[in-house]
Amino acid sequence: MLSTRMPAWVDGVARALFPPTCLFCRQPLPGPDAARVCPDCARSIRVHGRHDCRRCGRVIPADLAPGPCGRCLSHPPPQAETHALYVYDGAVRRAILDWKLAGDDGGVRWLLTAAGGQLRQWLAADDLLLPVPMPLARMRASGQHHAADLCRMLAAIAGCRWDWRLLRRTGEQPRQSALTGLARRRNLRRAFTVDAAYADAQILPSRLWLIDDILTTGTTARCAARALARLKRPVHVLSLARAGKTE
Repeated sequence: MLSTRMPAWVDGVARALFPPTCLFCRQPLPGPDAARVCPDCARSIRVHGRHDCRRCGRVIPADLAPGPCGRCLSHPPPQAETHALYVYDGAVRRAILDWKLAGDDGGVRWLLTAAGGQLRQWLAADDLLLPVPMPLARMRASGQHHAADLCRMLAAIAGCRWDWRLLRRTGEQPRQSALTGLARRRNLRRAFTVDAAYADAQILPSRLWLIDDILTTGTTARCAARALARLKRPVHVLSLARAGKTE
């Protein structure tokens, strides 16, 4: 009898000593059967894409969605579609910063699991996910490649493939977050290239997905998608979150 009760007793002691906390804010949760997210953090999570241009992902008036917007009509981007799962704010922002700065991916994994239904609608089994590559020196310094990690998690959810070798970064450009406007475009004008020999040796799928953690102005996605144009495949862009103006 003691052996059958022991696991429940140990679990009760563990909960008393280490009460469950919210994945995002680390505050104690109200009860033993509470979800892994506190009510305040849950309310702060906003899904992106209610009224956006399907081509570039920018928010547009509801009566004009899904676009294309005026900018895409006059200057079409190289990608066929752009999607973001969440607005970069509140608990989503906290989860991404915990992941990138402290290596804690619990919140990010929760967000991806919650979006699993939408991801399986967008991503097909024969699609190929390509992470936006980091400058080599920055990747060596941090020991992480978040876009590649995100590809791996997305591929596991959607049942598709991913590959980090096809799209490459050239040079050591400054961080985009330190630049604005024209400087961002100049900074990445020749930053991406396709490994031609590797591409020629592969059987490429009919559709490619360019994956990044945060989409801000969209400059990085456009420059990377333009480099992929030589592969003669439609390029779609997907980010975990979109920053900037959302309404």
